[in-house]
Amino acid sequence: MTHTLLELERAFRLSWSADTTCLDAKSLTKWHPDNAAHGQCGPTALIVQDLLGGDLLIAEVSGGNEGDEVQYWNRFSGGFEIDLTREQFKSHRIIGEPRVVVRSAEGPRAYVSEYQLLRTRVLSALSL
Repeated sequence: MTHTLLELERAFRLSWSADTTCLDAKSLTKWHPDNAAHGQCGPTALIVQDLLGGDLLIAEVSGGNEGDEVQYWNRFSGGFEIDLTREQFKSHRIIGEPRVVVRSAEGPRAYVSEYQLLRTRVLSALSL
């Protein structure tokens, strides 16, 4: 079954919650449904790659008086990129130059349960 990008985005937005983030206990207190993309970039980008292939990208995020972070997203042939979680960053945050992450054949090494939970929810929302 083929899905549009809009359908894919909707499935993620319906599936994100505090228990699917890659935030430590201190940062998790900043997660809120009004900024549901916060802390979701890792598992989201992995699942987009599961579904569509392409490259997994990572870049440093800096700027403002907030701590440095990283952002994950996806790139496909022709340079087309999908970043479903970029909105989590305020306009003063700067996303650096990306580099390609080669994914381990064993699957994610960190936040495995969050990835699996989000994946299950997204696939269910897409009726897969």
